Amino acid sequence: MSIEARLAELGITLPPAAAPVASYVPVVVSGNTAYVSGQLPFIGGQLATGRLGESVTLEQGLAAARACGVMILSQLQAALGSLDRVERIVKLGAFVNSTADFTDQAKVANGASDLMAEVFGEAGRHARAAVGVPVLPLGAAVEVDAIVALKP
Repeated sequence: MSIEARLAELGITLPPAAAPVASYVPVVVSGNTAYVSGQLPFIGGQLATGRLGESVTLEQGLAAARACGVMILSQLQAALGSLDRVERIVKLGAFVNSTADFTDQAKVANGASDLMAEVFGEAGRHARAAVGVPVLPLGAAVEVDAIVALKP
């Protein structure tokens, strides 16, 4: 089954790939590796903003991280032409806009991690970092970047 068919089966429609908000490119392909710049969470066309442990619940944080994962897929599809070129999700980096006493960054990051496993199966299981930060660009609640192995 193609990845596009798998997305349809999961009821996931990829939005257009977001334009960069500063001086960088969304995806760099070097050899058989794609490096995806940090992606912000757009839910219903709106940026999910706020801070975990303050104005954003754990459930909202999970949804925001999943939305970042969806945008990673959109960026990959735009850069590669087809998600079937993905061999494996190697690593995700999740940055969670959170208060000093919020300690569930790993749970928030599961929103993106679980999406990759749903879409790519075993090839979606990856290494990961999940860190809390005091602020993110545009006030985003979560930002996620990725390293992806490509089929030769």
